[in-house]
Amino acid sequence: MSKIVAQWELLGIIPLILVGTTMHFLFELTGYWRPMAVIAAVNESVWEHFKMVFWPGLLYALIEYPFLKHATINFWGAKFLGLLTMPVVIAFLFYGYTAITGHHNLIADGVIYILSIVAGQLVSLSLLTHAKTMPAMAQRLSVVGLLLMVAAFALFSYFPPKIFLFEDAITGEYGILEDYHDH
Repeated sequence: MSKIVAQWELLGIIPLILVGTTMHFLFELTGYWRPMAVIAAVNESVWEHFKMVFWPGLLYALIEYPFLKHATINFWGAKFLGLLTMPVVIAFLFYGYTAITGHHNLIADGVIYILSIVAGQLVSLSLLTHAKTMPAMAQRLSVVGLLLMVAAFALFSYFPPKIFLFEDAITGEYGILEDYHDH
């Protein structure tokens, strides 16, 4: 069964990268349709790039679940920690290299995006195949954690805090840019 789980987790990297990349442009492609802001990036802030890994990762987990629920332990715990790993990797590497270089680089950002997905899938794989069974409370807390992430993406898409994580790297604005309001 570990081989099947590994195939799902490792092969999942490819669709996560492709779907996530699409998420970067989805808001614009839908004519700046405001409900799309919950799942699609609306500006060039680090927070908005978290959506590009979270939503495809959650969708993939929902697709995997019926196929892997009997072959794994800790499914939702592993998925929660994998999905939490992805934005943490993005933030750590992005702010790390830009603190050193003083600017961002599109190629480096793309590599970080891919590395975050690989890291999240590897964390998930490890917990799905090698971990001991999580206590029931930890499993429930993982589901609560996923629901809190969903709520945070929904809320902060429309009401972003005025802190660095939510600041558009190009315009210095927050949330849905004023230029989009006219569409």
